[in-house]
Amino acid sequence: MQKNFIPELLAPAGSPACALAAFDAGADAVYAGLAKFNARERGENFTPEMMGKIIDYAHRNGKKVYVTLNTLVKESELREVAETLGLLSDLAPDALLVQDLGVLRMAREYFPELKLHASTQMGFHNSAGLRVAEALGVERVVLERQVTMKELTILRASTKLELECFVHGALCCSLSGSCYFSSFLGGASGNRGKCKQPCRRRYFAKDGNGFFFSPQDLCGIELLAQFKKLHIESLKIEGRLRQSDYVSAVTAAYRKLLDLPDEEIAGHLAEARNELSHAYGRRWSHGFYTAESARSLIRQDAFGASGLRCGTVESVRDNGFGFTATNRVGLGDRLRVQPPTGDDGVAVTLTKIFVENRAATRARQGERIFVCCDKPVAMNGQVFKIGESAGDYTKRLAALPRRRAKLALNVQLDGTKIAVRCLNAPLKMWEKNLPLAPARNAGCGTDQLAGEFSHSDNPDFELGNLTAEISGNWFFPAPLLKEVRREFWHYAASALKPEQLIGDTGIALEKFRRDYLAMIPAALAEKSVETVALTFDGAEPANRRARRAMSVFELNKLATEAILPEFCPEEKLGILRKAILAAVERKVTRFRITSLYALALFDDCRDKVTLVSSFPLPAANSMAFRELAGFGVVQAMAHIELERSAVEELLQHAEISVELYRHGRPALLTSRAAIPVNGFFHDKRGNGFEAVCDRFDHLTRIYPKQVVSIPRLAGTLDFYDLRRANWKSPEITSFNFDGNWE
Repeated sequence: MQKNFIPELLAPAGSPACALAAFDAGADAVYAGLAKFNARERGENFTPEMMGKIIDYAHRNGKKVYVTLNTLVKESELREVAETLGLLSDLAPDALLVQDLGVLRMAREYFPELKLHASTQMGFHNSAGLRVAEALGVERVVLERQVTMKELTILRASTKLELECFVHGALCCSLSGSCYFSSFLGGASGNRGKCKQPCRRRYFAKDGNGFFFSPQDLCGIELLAQFKKLHIESLKIEGRLRQSDYVSAVTAAYRKLLDLPDEEIAGHLAEARNELSHAYGRRWSHGFYTAESARSLIRQDAFGASGLRCGTVESVRDNGFGFTATNRVGLGDRLRVQPPTGDDGVAVTLTKIFVENRAATRARQGERIFVCCDKPVAMNGQVFKIGESAGDYTKRLAALPRRRAKLALNVQLDGTKIAVRCLNAPLKMWEKNLPLAPARNAGCGTDQLAGEFSHSDNPDFELGNLTAEISGNWFFPAPLLKEVRREFWHYAASALKPEQLIGDTGIALEKFRRDYLAMIPAALAEKSVETVALTFDGAEPANRRARRAMSVFELNKLATEAILPEFCPEEKLGILRKAILAAVERKVTRFRITSLYALALFDDCRDKVTLVSSFPLPAANSMAFRELAGFGVVQAMAHIELERSAVEELLQHAEISVELYRHGRPALLTSRAAIPVNGFFHDKRGNGFEAVCDRFDHLTRIYPKQVVSIPRLAGTLDFYDLRRANWKSPEITSFNFDGNWE
């Protein structure tokens, strides 16, 4: 095993400028998204043209680009997703990060040339989950951010898949892909890239107020030697909503440490901390990697805002605001003003300031500063510096060469002539007579031809794939081969336009359209049978014929269905497997899968069980339903965030039965962190919630005070969750069902 293994350093690129900054600072790869279907839609992101240019730039410089297509998608968006996959197939990134099971299936089936990485939003956190990931066809798994270092050690030994771990940046309080907080409070979903970060706000409880769900940032410099020892393939920096100065500073600091021998890292940590201090984040922690860090990850008295505190707003006018600087600020810096309420603050880039009533370029500690801006700022708001003046990448980005179309060529060579045929364009075969002599040793081969033809000076075309049919063993002088190459590319430029290329994308899209139209929705079986989730000694179902679903760990003699936990730490997988077998022995053979990992737990009893999938495992479209069916799932719950019209569209194509979460209090946020509130609390708008810590998995779950209750929808099965709800709750909501899931 390599002694000084160096993982890939993966940096965020929320904009083209950030991509260049990351590469300049030493990143091996960046992850970036197009304007839609990525988990950071609030960022600047990339146009397809610029994405192509950045991918080409990266490949010319030995770097990589991973494109994020990591949100859940509705039924009505599947065709647009297919077109996006076709576009990405042409752009040829190094991999695609995916959350939605349907998107993953579409990419794997119709665009197999795309390498797939499982996004952290898929929630893989144990060895059973990695087995499922292998079956899904991904090459790399971005692990759940709440995996511990101890668990990571076991996971590394359990799989040959590439593993990617977050090493620096902001942390979510909730398990990845299992947060519905923002969506519940207004439809802006984190699963759609539009999270409003309610976890960063102030909340109010009987025993005190505070920022109960705002974790400190992750800083993993002290853990690098452990990551390297485990051979974790990729270390990921969070921050696609940050600017190029942040990306540059953080990437450079980690690059220097990673390149050091393991035994020398500790001696350079102080220098790295100093460099990272210019990235202006929140207080640092080891995230969830250590038990001590997880216990102290959330400080309820710390503002959710990130950055260096620089003062408190003392005056507000129509054209700006004033404060006394507690730290140095200057033109080009970016400030965020956090209102006293803890709500989202406004961000301002300093373009004009007055210091002690005079125009200035910077203010020192203790000086009074007035910032000119036209944004509304709250009196007594806390002022944080979140960035400094960054380099201007405008000219470099403008100078990036436009992407050239790739020609797939077949070369036929014998001792008398060379013939070049284009496989993906309506171009006549080009031929040239050659007086070649037999080679004394190894003659001209495919590698030599491909190497020469790749040197295209044509602004529109370059070499894609090249295959060769060579009859005989011929000596091809380098000057003559160069002349042949120039003549062919000149011919191609004069006879062909880029838009004439015939790619595989169109064929794949047409195949998808045909297959999609041929999908036959499942006939609704057992119309009168509903499922009611119960606790061991709780409420009873109103319908005596209803299935009784209970936790697999708390089955009573009346239970007919076992609910598996959505999160199972590695150390408890064995306990869960035993509980499944015990349930089967008790004739409970119907199991409710709430997370992908559980699909790998039935090898010993597959022929004896019936599997259904349920919240919080997301299935938002018919292609996701098809993927679950491939694992033996016979019924799936429509994703809980879907609105009525989206469910109705799903019903037109779902090939297995569709169930709806019709009544209950679903967990809006689930965390392994020590949450500093227990019981009921509320926000400033009066929305009520309840924090409950589970005794089996020690997870804290946040439930809404309101009960989600939606009407019956023809063609669906009903699921009623009475574990934390009753039939007569005075406060109900339809969640997004009567609105719109953004």
